[in-house]
Amino acid sequence: MTDYLSTRNRVEGYFDKSATKVWERLTSDAPVSGVRATVRAGRDKMRALMLDQLPGDLTGARVLDAGCGTGTAAIAMAQRGAHVVAVDIAPQLIAIAEERMPANLPGTIQWESGDMLDPLWGQFDHIFAMDSMIYYDAGDIADLLRRAGPRLSGRMVFTLPPKTPMLMAMYSAGKLFPRADRSPQMVPQRASNVRSAMEAAHVGGALTEVDRVSTGFYKSTAYVYEAPA
Repeated sequence: MTDYLSTRNRVEGYFDKSATKVWERLTSDAPVSGVRATVRAGRDKMRALMLDQLPGDLTGARVLDAGCGTGTAAIAMAQRGAHVVAVDIAPQLIAIAEERMPANLPGTIQWESGDMLDPLWGQFDHIFAMDSMIYYDAGDIADLLRRAGPRLSGRMVFTLPPKTPMLMAMYSAGKLFPRADRSPQMVPQRASNVRSAMEAAHVGGALTEVDRVSTGFYKSTAYVYEAPA
C-alpha cells in the first residue's frame, strides 16, 4: 500500500496550486483544446452515469460529494433536493464552486475544504466520488471503503481508471495533459484487484462495476459500493 497521506498531499498541491486555472476552464463552458475537449466530454458523460445510480428524487437525503472540485455534481444533487456536503482537498476549487453555486436550490450545499472522508463530515445516505480515488492503489481504495462504510446507509458511487493496455500506454507516455500542468499519476485498476484488497483488509459489503466511459483521453469506470447492513 502506498502512503495515503503522501499521495493526498501531491493531489492537493496539483489541484490547489499547479492546475487551478486548468480545472476552472475545463469545468466551464470556455473553449478548450482538442485533448481537453475529450476529457470534458468524458467527464460529463461519466457524471450523468454516476448520477443515474442515485435516486432521481433526493429530497431529504444527506449526500457527500467527496472530491467535489468546482461543484457541478454537488449542484446537480442539490437540484434533486439533497443536502450536499461538498468536500475538496483544494481550497481554491472550493472557492470557484461557491462562486458558481446558483442563488436558489431545492436542497442546500455545505462547501468544505479538507479530507474527503474525514469522520468530521458525519453520516450520509449516499456518497458520490467522481475521479477522486483514481490516484490510490487497491489497498488504499479498500481502506477508503472501510472508512466510508460505517457512515453510509445507501450507495457510494465512485470511479477508477480501468487497467487496459491502451490506458497503461497513455499514462506511461504522460499524455493526459501538457507537461506544465500534468496531474499526479493515476493508478489503473481491475475490479478483481480491488475486491481482493477489500477481502485482505476485511472490508465487507458489495462492490459492483457499473459501466465504463471511454471518450478520447478520458477513460474511467464507474463502481457502486454498498456497505454491509
